[in-house]
Amino acid sequence: MTYTGNPFGQVLVALVTPMTADGEVDWPSVEKHIDDVITAGADGIVVTGTTGETSTLTDAEKIRLVQVGKDVSAGRAKIITGGGSNETAHAIELYKASEKVGADGLMIVTPYYNKPTQAGILTHFRLVADATDLPVILYDIPGRTGVPIKYETILRLAKHPNILAIKDAKGDFSEVSRVLNQTDLMYFSGDDVNVLPHLAIGATGLIGVTANIAPAPYRAIVDAVNAGDLKTATAAHRQLEPLVRAVMTHVPGTVSAKYILHGLGRIGSPRVRLPLVGPEEWEAAMIEDELALVTDVPGADFSNFRPDRNAAAGGALPKVSGTTR
Repeated sequence: MTYTGNPFGQVLVALVTPMTADGEVDWPSVEKHIDDVITAGADGIVVTGTTGETSTLTDAEKIRLVQVGKDVSAGRAKIITGGGSNETAHAIELYKASEKVGADGLMIVTPYYNKPTQAGILTHFRLVADATDLPVILYDIPGRTGVPIKYETILRLAKHPNILAIKDAKGDFSEVSRVLNQTDLMYFSGDDVNVLPHLAIGATGLIGVTANIAPAPYRAIVDAVNAGDLKTATAAHRQLEPLVRAVMTHVPGTVSAKYILHGLGRIGSPRVRLPLVGPEEWEAAMIEDELALVTDVPGADFSNFRPDRNAAAGGALPKVSGTTR
């Protein structure tokens, strides 16, 4: 299919998957959270990605998250399905099912754990992109997958008609510039601390974890960059810095984002599924110390923050999901 323009949005939230205290997906909280972030300025939602705990969601849960996202967004934001699989056939199966229930796009992560060669990575992405009519974002995060998508491989993948973008979590700004110069790919910042620098050198937008808590400042940054107003964008970036540090520094972003959202009363439980666990006492204390430095961030008023460390770290065990096939 031939695409014109940006089919993904610019302020994309790497959505957490709210869960009940016993580790089941909390579907009413999912609906509320999606509506909250869209209302606050997000124009894209990535469900079932790393932050959404894709590795411990069942296939049925992944497909339902797409359906719920489509229902709640009602055209206000694009719903992108992330995750996939390190088995090519299974990834194709999942993405086809997501397309069938209305996904607006796919985010395909580099196959993880099996550490394929660049030829294997190239073949995986091409076959998945061939199997769908949806626009594709490549997800390059070697810290989790064990292997990068090398520059030469990105150039070859950029020729595929369905592959339109890349989410970058490598932090290699020289490569970002090379890819932007040599391809028509859209670049999405996949590192919350680097959103403004990425935008400043030509990135299209962001796919952020901290945006679960405060999408509005990211909307302000993107809109300011679009208008050529670096001063406003920089001011919003600086305001966000302690919040980004709280979310992204001490524990996995999924864990801290849920801990903070629960403390704000925006989700019913901070639960994550094993092997993730809630923050330990000392980790929670460091998160809260960072939050104490957050001021004047739209949508992030911590004057009423009520963390529940027992709910995060103790009580009933979270659900251990069965087979994901």
